[in-house]
Amino acid sequence: MGNLRKYLELQTQAKTGLSSGLFVCGLVAVVFGILTAAFILLIAFIWLAERYGALLAAAILAGLFLVVTIVAIVCSLQSRRRTTERAEVALAARKQTVWLDPKLVAGAVQAGRAVGWRNFVPLLALGVLAATVGMEWAGRSKPAGGSDEQNGRRQFARAA
Repeated sequence: MGNLRKYLELQTQAKTGLSSGLFVCGLVAVVFGILTAAFILLIAFIWLAERYGALLAAAILAGLFLVVTIVAIVCSLQSRRRTTERAEVALAARKQTVWLDPKLVAGAVQAGRAVGWRNFVPLLALGVLAATVGMEWAGRSKPAGGSDEQNGRRQFARAA
């Protein structure tokens, strides 16, 4: 059951790029974005009220919060990209090792003994053929929208 959960988690990360780092950086970006807006309002109020003095201090604080907001957004986007790439690599490695699963091999040996190897080999070959065709057919289905263009950009970015 844990294996299925890990597979679903990797699929979700590959498609969405969600991770705890993304949520933390996103939360920091939202908090500091709100603080930036508050200080911009404070700057406008002070400027209208006094024209000098506390305005400079409020402008410095607003600039500081703005810089922190921009840094948090950049970190969040980088975290999402890294999570997506890691999950895609793990999914690709998982697809290649599915045939080496000890439970699958043990089941095949047990079925071969129960049915007899002469009867089991053609059934096994037919099963492998059906699984291969099924994986190819499932891999060809493309979601609607511009994902081909996005995947092309992603492939081009990795090649560069």
